[in-house]
Amino acid sequence: MTESEPQGEAATNGATPGTATPPKVNMRIMAQYMRDLSFENVAAQKKLQGSNVQPDIQVQVSLDANKRETENQYDVATKFKITSKNKSDGETLFIVELDYVGLFLIEGVPKEQLHPFLLIECPRMIFPFARRIISDVTRDGGFPPLNLDTVDFLALYKQELQRQAALQAQKTETPVAN
Repeated sequence: MTESEPQGEAATNGATPGTATPPKVNMRIMAQYMRDLSFENVAAQKKLQGSNVQPDIQVQVSLDANKRETENQYDVATKFKITSKNKSDGETLFIVELDYVGLFLIEGVPKEQLHPFLLIECPRMIFPFARRIISDVTRDGGFPPLNLDTVDFLALYKQELQRQAALQAQKTETPVAN
């Protein structure tokens, strides 16, 4: 190192000595895997045929995050349940269930921001891989590939917070019977 290069923590954070800087956020995907995958071609089982098939696709997404024993490591699971029904008669065409997990190393995120970070940013990072799996499975199952629209994980997170707040409010309003 030459004498003209700054040294110490002020050099790495770009701060002047004596000023506080927020910690640097470090996020890495350590691994990703399918914990569970199921594809059921109901149309083939029921021998549904014809060109009068107009699919109506329903997508349910749920999220879960767990701390691992190793420091700063978390499992984040994105669970998809996709049901395709024929619009004309309501017959189920196929069902896909995918539980896709990412193992993340996360450092520098303040504790109060960790929960939303795990349930918004982490699923956003692994979503393209889950989308590809769903597309391949539906194509390999005899249907056109299903390319999911991008999921708004922020809206999903806010929706879950509102649901939990409503449940909590309902619990506090319910009188206890004697």
